[in-house]
Formats: sequence, C-alpha cells, structure tokens
Amino acid sequence: MSPLENSKKNKDKNEWLRQGMMMFAESTGWIAFPVIGALYLGRWLDEKQGTEPLYFLSITAAAFIISSVGIGITGVKYMKQIEKEEDLKKKDENESRDKQ
Repeated sequence: MSPLENSKKNKDKNEWLRQGMMMFAESTGWIAFPVIGALYLGRWLDEKQGTEPLYFLSITAAAFIISSVGIGITGVKYMKQIEKEEDLKKKDENESRDKQ
C-alpha cells in the first residue's frame, strides 16, 4: 500500500471519528443542559413557592421532552449529512470509473 493510500485511509478514519465525537457531544449536550438546568430550577422554584414536588417534576418532565426532541433533530441532521456524503462518494467513484 502506498503512503498516499495509507494517508487517505487514516484521513477517512479520522473524519468518521471526528463526526462521531461531534454527534456524541451534541447529543450529550441535549441531555445534560436541559435536564440539569430543570432539576436546579425546579428545586429552587419549589423552595421559593413552597410547592414541594410540583415545579420540580413538571419542569423535569418538560426538560426530558425537550431533550428527546433535540436529540431526534440532531440525529436526523447527521443522518442527512451522512447520506449526502455517501452520495458524493458514489458519484465520485462513478465519475472516476467512467474516466478509465
């Protein structure tokens, strides 16, 4: 295997790793920030209003819904991006095959 081919394979592997890490970070962010924020906000509002589990549970439930929708949107975005990249790869392969 030539050094150029080896470099291209490493670049492809690194791109998949980078893309996977970005998707992981974005999904984790959709879980962590709304839920943790809701836990603290709910507890603070309950202490302030004296409505022990009311705000805590309702805001936390809303945060889970927001997280689920955000993760779904993120997943669809990355699926479309991956499909577009696969289509470009196939198009490039077909063009290079036609030139030969």
